[in-house]
Amino acid sequence: MSATHVHSVSGSGSMHPDIRRVRRFETRIAVCAGGGEICDGWVLGVVGAALPLAHRDLELTPVWAGLIGSASLIGLFFGGLIFGWVTDKVGRQKMYLIDLIVFLIGSLLQLVVQDAMQLLAVRLVMGAAVGADYAIAGALVAEFAPPKRRGRLLASLIVFWYVGYTLAAAFGFALTSWATDGSMWRWILASSAVPSLVVLLARLGTPESPSWLASKGRIAEAEAISERWLGRKLDRSGIDEEPVKTSHRLLFSRPYLRRTLFTSLFWLCQVTPFFAISTFSPQVLSSLGAPSDGVGELLLNLFLLAGCLTGMTVINRLGRRKLLIWPFVVTAGALLALGLWPHGPQWAIAMCFGVFALFHAGSSVLQAVYPSEVFPTQIRATGIGFAAAVSRIGAAVGTFLIPMGLDAWGVSAVMLLGCALSLVGALVSLAWAPETSGLELAQVSRRYAPSRTVQRHRPQGL
Repeated sequence: MSATHVHSVSGSGSMHPDIRRVRRFETRIAVCAGGGEICDGWVLGVVGAALPLAHRDLELTPVWAGLIGSASLIGLFFGGLIFGWVTDKVGRQKMYLIDLIVFLIGSLLQLVVQDAMQLLAVRLVMGAAVGADYAIAGALVAEFAPPKRRGRLLASLIVFWYVGYTLAAAFGFALTSWATDGSMWRWILASSAVPSLVVLLARLGTPESPSWLASKGRIAEAEAISERWLGRKLDRSGIDEEPVKTSHRLLFSRPYLRRTLFTSLFWLCQVTPFFAISTFSPQVLSSLGAPSDGVGELLLNLFLLAGCLTGMTVINRLGRRKLLIWPFVVTAGALLALGLWPHGPQWAIAMCFGVFALFHAGSSVLQAVYPSEVFPTQIRATGIGFAAAVSRIGAAVGTFLIPMGLDAWGVSAVMLLGCALSLVGALVSLAWAPETSGLELAQVSRRYAPSRTVQRHRPQGL
């Protein structure tokens, strides 16, 4: 069987050995990228359990608690903004390893910090590594995955993120229930060193993206990697096009402005209510009358993981556009109910939180899918990083303000603000969300370019 026919299936219905090898490699890329997402979720997930202990040990003021709680999100802003661009300049493979080394070192440094300022600095650096990994992982998986598998493989990155986040929350809850030592928060935060080391070792030997090599004119290297690892000739359909220079300014040029606004805004509207609620979920759940023993927080995370798995399962059947719009509407309704009825019976509060978690997580898989698909190779990581950075502005602000907001305005106002953001996300998605299912990446880029031909046949959305 020739390399150009490696994805065909024999008449007997069995899969050719070359096809199995290629599929294993594609899955390996997604799993190694997903391992980084486990680290991302772990880094962000442990802070909720560690902060109450660190609050006592370091004598944190509410301002310092808010700063440390949002430090990773602030770092993520700069990491996505800067290192997405660096990834497009120097390549995916180098950055793929460097950011895991930063995770590992930063995790261990949390064992020896002496004051709030040092802890804040370490969390900022680790957040920057998280932002870098979002851009690197999405770009690499998108550029290796075939169109039919791309949606689910990209969506799996968010599943891995929720796995890391849920494991971190469960680990932190278990350790805080068992620990009597006031410095146990250090070990909770440093626990992210374990997945970081495992993923770093797993990522060794990952080849460079052939699409990125081709975009830099390194055609021979790109062809060699494509034939060796993907069992097919390099797709050169987009190589002869006029090259796109890697630049943040290009994101705001006419061909890409709407894509930039869409990916940034829908992501921001999804994560701001989530991080504001989840980072301080014990306080939020307690304000709503739910038990404050950590069980409610753990159940919330399990609902999130279940919703995310559901989103990954239905993404090809339902389509990207529907999977984004309708969950925004449903989560807005759940938050509205919590805002208008904050002290209702516990079964009603639990149901609203469960609905919010399931539908939010189901559509959150698109945070890895849309930004990775709608930008061309030369600025793909830049676009992903920028969208991630913008999304974290709202997440960091929400995380910083929620302790003060709960005291000043009450839980009802916090829930209603989350409802408003979900409605904004629904309107943005209704206006601009494209349907990219089944398209080659080069087709997506050409299809949404502002040429006269494309404008006559432009699909709904971008």
